[in-house]
Amino acid sequence: MASHSRVICYHVRSGPKRRHSREGEIFLKRSDRRGVVVRYSELDCSRPDLHEHVSRNETARKLAALKGFEFAGDYDPAKRYTGQLYFVPDDTLIGVAAARRLGIHDEQDLFGGIVPYPFVATKTITHPLVDGAAQAPAGWRHDLADRLRDAVLFGFTAFSPPDARKAGILVLERSPARFKPPCGIGGRGQAVVSNIAELDKVIESLDPMELSRDGIVIEQNFANIVTYSVGQVRVGDLLATYYGTQSLTKDNSAAEVYGGSSLIVARGDYDDLLKLDIAPNVQSIIIKARAYETAVAEVFPEWMASRRNYDVAEVTDSATHVGVLEQSWRIGGASPAEIAALQAFQADSGLRALRAASAEIYGTAEVPPQASVHFQGIDERLGPITKYSVVQPYDSSQ
Repeated sequence: MASHSRVICYHVRSGPKRRHSREGEIFLKRSDRRGVVVRYSELDCSRPDLHEHVSRNETARKLAALKGFEFAGDYDPAKRYTGQLYFVPDDTLIGVAAARRLGIHDEQDLFGGIVPYPFVATKTITHPLVDGAAQAPAGWRHDLADRLRDAVLFGFTAFSPPDARKAGILVLERSPARFKPPCGIGGRGQAVVSNIAELDKVIESLDPMELSRDGIVIEQNFANIVTYSVGQVRVGDLLATYYGTQSLTKDNSAAEVYGGSSLIVARGDYDDLLKLDIAPNVQSIIIKARAYETAVAEVFPEWMASRRNYDVAEVTDSATHVGVLEQSWRIGGASPAEIAALQAFQADSGLRALRAASAEIYGTAEVPPQASVHFQGIDERLGPITKYSVVQPYDSSQ
């Protein structure tokens, strides 16, 4: 946190760790004060469904327990909070100055991340524009694409219908093209086109104003693909880094969507994760994610994040390709598993690695007896859904 050495004076009858007393005054260091965890929402690409809202509240409660703080629900700017505030935003925060006005100074003050421009928080930063004359938002950095070229798959980002069509044609020269909305979650809202007629139909369906503001990603579509998750979470003194795979499932309308993550989690940073008994292809996946993160940090030095997650594709069609699909610097689908891992590391200081999983099951679900349930009920839009997390011992032979 930003002011560990600052001394604050309170008039109280009793309190923890007395530093100096004068006429009933007790001086407490900031690190000694019990804090408060709050959820924080801004205008973003979409409002969370009920299951997202409830499960994020559950994750925030678990974060409060990890820090020894209280959970106070949604942040109220008119309320005077006692102690340190720790934020759990629904989305990546935009602007360092705006974050500081909330009291967020570094990654110890939130579970999530901060970026300097809205587009940096979305999928659009993963790919270049189609050419130097293409439309771009304020703050766009063309040099990021050069740094990311070896870490991502082939594709483009566009902010206008003509640029999207040019990009789509270039991608179709290689393979079918996948259109990805910048803020889509779990594969929702994506479309795959195989020819110019389908391409034009998708482009005609795009709202020019939304496209100019948010952009669209046009990327090669592959049939044989495995999506890995690589990430890192820091809460207080706890640091964990992981890799794993995502699963797909059918929702209640039979659409294929995100179904959960199965993670191998190491205590410590990327180097500690790479010390585990990991297959060479997985090492390459971790290295790609780390390179993506390093490039973003160098191009946008204002960026910071305590929760980092990267979707990395391993393609095994005619040849093997590895590339980062997108990033997430906010609470996400794998967060229940991430927090479960941190709880286990906090409970056992000698634990170096473990397995953690999160699951999202639509319809009727059977929950393992040792699982922690984050949501089980009927979402008003999606129908019945169950979300849970579970931790198991790490075994490199599995």
